[in-house]
Amino acid sequence: MKKAIIAGERAVSLAEVPVPRPGANEALVKVHVAPMCTEYKSYLDGKPRDGLGHEAAGEVVRVGGPGPVKVGDRVVAMPLQACGECALCRSGHYIHCESNRMTDATMAQFVVKPAFLLQKIPDDVSYEQASLACCGLGASFGAIQNLALTAYDTLLITGLGPVGLGAVINAKFVGARVIALESNLYRQNLARDLGADAVMDPADPDVSERIKELCGGAGPDAALDCSGAVAAHRLCIDAVRRKGKVAFVGESSRETPITISRDLLRKGLQLIGSWHYNLNDFPKLMRVIQTSPLVDRLITHRFPMSRIGEAFERSVSQQCGKILLKPWE
Repeated sequence: MKKAIIAGERAVSLAEVPVPRPGANEALVKVHVAPMCTEYKSYLDGKPRDGLGHEAAGEVVRVGGPGPVKVGDRVVAMPLQACGECALCRSGHYIHCESNRMTDATMAQFVVKPAFLLQKIPDDVSYEQASLACCGLGASFGAIQNLALTAYDTLLITGLGPVGLGAVINAKFVGARVIALESNLYRQNLARDLGADAVMDPADPDVSERIKELCGGAGPDAALDCSGAVAAHRLCIDAVRRKGKVAFVGESSRETPITISRDLLRKGLQLIGSWHYNLNDFPKLMRVIQTSPLVDRLITHRFPMSRIGEAFERSVSQQCGKILLKPWE
């Protein structure tokens, strides 16, 4: 089978490798769609890597034994490799499993996954649409669940990469008002097309005050950072109203300064780390995909995996929403 690998700086190619075999409680999935996420960072760094991709939608073609899926099932392959046995996995919070491993390689024609991490796709949902149930819509869906966002609320979203753009869709689905921050003009315009009520440039020195003005001076009810930038973390904490909530989805390797008394005790904020969503809520996310008129607009580019170099260059340019790879083209 063909599999994408990074051999050096801005050097990505396809390698021919054996088709993996599923073990007990696993299944082999023929990958029809592999969405791109933050793999472009490895592409730029140039560190050799042969495990690219952590999102996929495809068809079960072999199983390692009796289980929740069978040959022929159309499925979404959830990110990572969890144990499936601990209390977190059994409750649907597998993403926090202490045995979780980042060993996926979905930018390939086949991938082996634990069978319990394969969620069945409804008949009226395409592989492309279903693939958004991972990072495209899934990450922000979980955060919005944790924020308990409603139609009465205003949500501030910082960072309009594919995850942040997906957050706009999820927030509009529940009827919330959305204020979004992004410096990339392409993504500013895409956020407006997806229904964002106000889009601002975070470089504006008065952006915090402008946000509060749109909320009667008190600030938004909730904030969701999808950028991973320390400045955005602080802006969310500072801008949100007293007794508000802030969820963090964007990965960051830097520490954000937080003052317990000022930010948590006196302002009464709830700060929430939100990586994914509970697997038991998969049908709810499918409902968003089935009924929202905005979902298809999140997908801006599709590439056959034979043109993977072009796909990575498009991802690096950030002139895109969600990019989908087709491993069999």
